[in-house]
Amino acid sequence: MATVSLTEASHALAQTSEVMAGLVQRFGPARFGPKPPVGERFEVLSREIAYQQLAGKAAGAIWGRVREQASEWAPGAVLALGEQPLREAGLSGAKTRAMLDLAAHCEQGLLDLAKLGRLSDQEVVNQLSQVWGIGTWTAHMFLIFSLRRLDVWPVGDFGVRKGYGLAHNWTEPPTAEELDSLGEQFRPYRSVAAWYCWRATEI
Repeated sequence: MATVSLTEASHALAQTSEVMAGLVQRFGPARFGPKPPVGERFEVLSREIAYQQLAGKAAGAIWGRVREQASEWAPGAVLALGEQPLREAGLSGAKTRAMLDLAAHCEQGLLDLAKLGRLSDQEVVNQLSQVWGIGTWTAHMFLIFSLRRLDVWPVGDFGVRKGYGLAHNWTEPPTAEELDSLGEQFRPYRSVAAWYCWRATEI
């Protein structure tokens, strides 16, 4: 099956509604940034853990301090660090536990990050959810930005819900349940639609 580019997906989304057409016109084709190499997936997931439930700048500052704790960000190195340096760098107790559990799963061979690209979206969610503290949101971010899956609809992300509501001039954002059905019109490019919802919060 031919791979669809983000530009092609963006143009297809513009046909779904006037609101989406306006977002595509305003922000241009969706841009996900460079796709991280397979060898960096552990670091990507660690970063996503650090970013859970935090605003971008605050999360970025904490992750920067955490990342400085090891020259090579690999499962064995993180396990060798232990809890204290991660907590002192600004991670909460829950995020520290999640990061160490991720490292343990990878080090023990319980989670093979290199193989995730060959699994279905739901199988990736199931695999990652074995790790304490990694839930659907983190798995969805990994699917979208690391694996470049184009039809992921992260209804649990408040930014997506807020952006959808703002783009449609609603006084309140939709609930996760409401957004789930609203996303049907964007198949098979719901990941790209989510990107435009995030951009809508910048208007």
